[in-house]
Amino acid sequence: MVDSISKAISAHGTWKRRLADAIACGRSEFSVATVRVDNQCEFGCWLHGLPAAEHRKPECARVRDLHAKFHHEAANTLALALAGKKTDAERSMALGGPFAVASSALTMAMMDWRQKAF
Repeated sequence: MVDSISKAISAHGTWKRRLADAIACGRSEFSVATVRVDNQCEFGCWLHGLPAAEHRKPECARVRDLHAKFHHEAANTLALALAGKKTDAERSMALGGPFAVASSALTMAMMDWRQKAF
C-alpha cells in the first residue's frame, strides 16, 4: 500500500507539468473527458479496486473524495488551456487556485494515509 500511495503522489505531481505544457501550447495528448474520470489512472484503478473494508477507513474515503476532486479540477484546467483561456488556466494552477488547492489537499491526504499505513 505504501508503494502505491508513494507512486501516486509522484504521478499526480506530473499533472502539474502536463497542465503547464497544455497551457503553454494550447494542446494535450489527453482529452478533458479522459482526465475528468478518476478511476482510469493507475492510482484510481488501484484505489477503486481496494477491498470494501479498506474503503470504509476514513483515510481511504478522504483520499478517494479528494482524488475525484483533483481529476475534476485537472479537467477544468485542461479545458481552459485547450480553449485558449491561458490566464484562467494559469489562475487555476496558481497558489489558491482550484487545481492548486485540490492537488495540495490530495497530496497531503495521501501522505497522511501513507504514514498511517506504515
